[in-house]
Amino acid sequence: MSWTNPLLDDRDVAFLLDDVLEMETLLAMPAFAEHTRESIDLVLSTCRRFARDVLLPTYRQLDQEPPVLERGRVRLHPKMREIYPQLMGLGLTVAPRPKAAGGQDLPLVADTLANAYLVAGNLGAAGLVMLSRGTAHLVEAFGSRALKDEYMHRLYSGEWTGTMALTEPHAGSSLGDLRTTARPTADGRYLVKGSKIFISGADHDLTPNIVHLVLARIEGAPPGTKGISLFAVPRMRREGDGWAPNDVAVTGLIHKIGYRALPSLAIDFGEHGDCRGDLVGQPGQGLHCMFQMMNAARIAVGLASVATASVAYQEALAYARDRLQGRPIGARGGEGEQVPIIEHADVRRMLLRQKAIVEGSLSLVAWTARYADIASHHPDPAERVRAQGILDLLTPVAKTFPAEKGYESNVLAAQIHGGYGYSSELPLEAWVRDQRLNSIHEGTTGIQGLDLLGRKVMAKGGETLRALAADVARTVGQARDAGVSASLCDRVASATCTVVETTMHLGALGLAGDVTRMMLHSADYLEMVSLWLVGWQWLAQAAAATRRLGAARPEEAGFYEGKLCAAAYFIETDVPRVDQLAWLCRSGEDSYGRMKPEWF
Repeated sequence: MSWTNPLLDDRDVAFLLDDVLEMETLLAMPAFAEHTRESIDLVLSTCRRFARDVLLPTYRQLDQEPPVLERGRVRLHPKMREIYPQLMGLGLTVAPRPKAAGGQDLPLVADTLANAYLVAGNLGAAGLVMLSRGTAHLVEAFGSRALKDEYMHRLYSGEWTGTMALTEPHAGSSLGDLRTTARPTADGRYLVKGSKIFISGADHDLTPNIVHLVLARIEGAPPGTKGISLFAVPRMRREGDGWAPNDVAVTGLIHKIGYRALPSLAIDFGEHGDCRGDLVGQPGQGLHCMFQMMNAARIAVGLASVATASVAYQEALAYARDRLQGRPIGARGGEGEQVPIIEHADVRRMLLRQKAIVEGSLSLVAWTARYADIASHHPDPAERVRAQGILDLLTPVAKTFPAEKGYESNVLAAQIHGGYGYSSELPLEAWVRDQRLNSIHEGTTGIQGLDLLGRKVMAKGGETLRALAADVARTVGQARDAGVSASLCDRVASATCTVVETTMHLGALGLAGDVTRMMLHSADYLEMVSLWLVGWQWLAQAAAATRRLGAARPEEAGFYEGKLCAAAYFIETDVPRVDQLAWLCRSGEDSYGRMKPEWF
């Protein structure tokens, strides 16, 4: 393994900040008045140094020696005791929050890119911190003053950690079928009773307390999602001047194929009838509250997917440059010197596909963060509403494309390594394992497709999709003005029309009552939209690279030429698939729709 792996290409991160993400417009907002491009660089440099020097060297140890369950408690790898305080010391857990919550109003764009380095270095270790941040933010948004005083600052500081406890063994992603109950008590609290499974970070030996955000049904509440409420349930509860166990028990440790440093657990609440929790938000609004954390977690999974693909790509690139094997096509027999395998066209094909996936995905996730910044901080309320709608639409795409295509990218990285790629002596097989989990975490790809087509693009009569299409059209115009190939501009413009027209067609089916046909190809619809939007990101990068190339120094020109090659590759290779996927969505092709279970 190359311990000099950069995790991400620093030039690419700078290129996104300086030329693609329009940071000067973002930093001009009053909320970000104390931040500059230089202050953002300081955050990035601190995180990348820690990721490269501390997190990456521990990755293999934590993967090979995962958490263990001993006498009902989870023990993490000893290295986590060294890493965790240093991770919290970076301050990223609370940095994007306002000063009233102890934060620094750091733009989420900067926070996203900084976290990309950390997750690329060791996603299991960084994942524990990201979970706690989501828990704290939810308490900040919906908790009472007493709950904020008790939990929020302890979670943001890392004194305690937090989890989201949604999934139950019998229900999986069908949250409306949960059975966990909450019975009111005379003191205003609730007795919580039920079982949850696949709960990341639900127990460990790093902090004295863990706060679980638990979905449960108050006794007498209606069935389905409307009867779900949200509760803060600590592992240790306050009693007088001290703390006592809160009847929260670990019942099983999940032995995962990836993300091994971060424990995934089955837990019971109220096995002895004495688990007490506090209501967060209003009764019956639990799923509404939890969606804040779920949506943030989905984008975080997308970021983890990008980071995991990036570290594997950087490893494959270094190997291809160093590994001598074979000779150029046309060389006779054993004539001439062996060449690095990067000289072989098929290896360059695989590397270019990795580059297109990794850098296109990073750009997409960073743009998603940009919309989040606008939605929270733009001085114009109308712009905030517009950006929030686009952010909601982008969330399933930003989660799914990096996860699905990131897995493909990591498989290519292993392929480039040949026999070394499938050996456990090198980390490629571990990154492949890690990546496989990302398409399942926080809602499978099928669920994301249902969410995108069934909810997001149809919201407000398709108004949000039209707003996003307008932003894509603006990029197409900028690319034409910059001198980008007309073929690339035309492909993205055509894909925009195809996506909008296909969505209108499917929406009409839904309005006519044929919801089954409308939703039949929701997974294909998600892929269609994803290819269109990543094509948009590559067109934006092509425009920026073209503008830069004319004045670039010779030693810089290669970077911009590489960007143009990757943009051309993705737009000419993947974006044309939009038409075929649109045909599937519109055609009503129903082979798997009419396939009966007994026919398999």
